[in-house]
Amino acid sequence: MVSPRLLAVPALVLAAVVFLPAPAGAATTICNRYCDGRDAALAPSDRQPVSSTLYGRRFTVHVNDTDAMAWASLDNGKAGDEVWLDRSFDGGRTWPDSRIGAATVVAGAASRRTAQFNVDHWAANGVGALRACGKAGDRPEITCTAWTRTTWNAWDRRTAAATALMMQYNLGTGLFGNNDWWTSANALTAIIDNSRRSGMGSYRYAIANTYDKQVNARLGEFRNEYLDDTGWWALAWVAAYDATGDGRYLATARAGAEHMYAYWDTTRCGGGVWWRTDRQQKNAIENSLYIQLNAALSLRLPGDTVYRGRARAAWTWFQGTGMLNGSDLVNDGISLSTCRNNGAVTWTYNQGALINALVQLNRLTGDAAALATARRIGDALVGSAYLSPGGILREPNESGTCAGDGVSFKGAAVRGLGVLDTATGGAYSGYLQRNADSAYLNDRDTIDAYGSHWAGPRTATNHSCQHSALDLLNAAP
Repeated sequence: MVSPRLLAVPALVLAAVVFLPAPAGAATTICNRYCDGRDAALAPSDRQPVSSTLYGRRFTVHVNDTDAMAWASLDNGKAGDEVWLDRSFDGGRTWPDSRIGAATVVAGAASRRTAQFNVDHWAANGVGALRACGKAGDRPEITCTAWTRTTWNAWDRRTAAATALMMQYNLGTGLFGNNDWWTSANALTAIIDNSRRSGMGSYRYAIANTYDKQVNARLGEFRNEYLDDTGWWALAWVAAYDATGDGRYLATARAGAEHMYAYWDTTRCGGGVWWRTDRQQKNAIENSLYIQLNAALSLRLPGDTVYRGRARAAWTWFQGTGMLNGSDLVNDGISLSTCRNNGAVTWTYNQGALINALVQLNRLTGDAAALATARRIGDALVGSAYLSPGGILREPNESGTCAGDGVSFKGAAVRGLGVLDTATGGAYSGYLQRNADSAYLNDRDTIDAYGSHWAGPRTATNHSCQHSALDLLNAAP
């Protein structure tokens, strides 16, 4: 269910612009393979992904992918013209390292370049981007290129998208974006899934960092008053357990499952988990996550019967509500007055969450009917002119910006569809690949940050749009 629990992340500054100069900042000196300030003549490679022009001057970023460094150049200039680099560690929202390597065209010359500077800060887990800026010597306006980075930890679509997502990660809090809660669980899950899918373990530090920073927050053990939030976090810790083997993550997932079970009751509508601890609504999302979580835990606990029984009972109850409608799509919840489908919107995440739950239930019990139902939902999702117009997934009422809860929904949808694709031997590979190709071509910027419209046009990003795109790239063949 869409709720006003999240705030929008400010749009990134990504295009070449003209504006008044900012005061110079005191840049941090970074030493990775080499230290900042290395002579550009020593670079073994020179890729030029972005440039900008102003009053006939051309400003270019040169990327040394071999050493994960970059420099800026100014061409067709005059004496007194300036060129420099800005460096950002949050995807271009801020750039405390401003005017680094600033250089001025000398008399008798028409060009100038800066020294090389590191893009990332390896020792501090800083995931960076650079841009070239400059100005004519006799005018106040400046221009900057789009942000760019090296192919370090970004050698293909998946790893580049994961790296762009980590630009939205707050090391201090262990959360993404504006310290958002349940969407951070989905973002962390996407990073863990990417580690498994791509083999890149560079960002696995986020698992322990998030856990340590937030395990005592809210109600503790990643529980809070929203039971769907608890489900998302518990499933993230199941993924973390699979990635690391660390038993504390599985214990926290179990704590989440018990918290959800405490809000399963038969006093209204014969069962189901309440959406919130105030016991006012029963919806599809928390109950789908409850099925998936209990099945996942049972699969990882030899001899378990408790979680297995809860998963099966929850699915039996879910079927009886009619939330899975006659078109094989999941509506948002039930009416407590009738205990039947409320006919509300068929959000994409409700499809993916139940698909994922039923695949896990099939793995646990061998119930062929559960897998067959998951396939019917998958077929309805990809065949729906409403949810997949032109064969590209689109959220109902999809916003023109990356704001609010809803821009996370498609990530959960394709994550579930990807799990089903694996379980069925590639039945949805074509759909997933078509969506991944479309997003890559139509909804991506120069640092592989994605907006909300996978069919285009591109919009500014935030961590929720970004993890959804990463979920898509993780799921695609």
